[in-house]
Amino acid sequence: MKLLQKTLPLLVLLIAFVALSWNDDKVFTNDSLIVLVKYKTQAGKSEETIGQMTQLIEKVKKEPHFMSIKLHVDPKDATNILLYEEWHNADYYNNEHMQTPHLQKFMGEARNFLAGPPEISQWKVAKEFR
Repeated sequence: MKLLQKTLPLLVLLIAFVALSWNDDKVFTNDSLIVLVKYKTQAGKSEETIGQMTQLIEKVKKEPHFMSIKLHVDPKDATNILLYEEWHNADYYNNEHMQTPHLQKFMGEARNFLAGPPEISQWKVAKEFR
């Protein structure tokens, strides 16, 4: 009984830690950032654009502070593409990420398949509902 009394608080703490961190790879902090990037492709170049973005995202996924990216295509107009990005650190995104060789290369080559520069907006998470 004494052993149970001594170990019970530690066991409860361990279970609480596991429960809270179990499926929580997306933990938003005050410095987390949501980025929406809207692209318009050149006519007939949607598939090429998606291919180029997929290659870029595979490299971006390896960066520190990366959480996730979702690539969306407008079902009524495939030349409209939206990226929904989640980052752990806004400062990293706005500085180091923007200077990475893979992003710089993509921006340099984008005039071959995009109709113009993307529209980028940044958002902070106010509340999260699960």
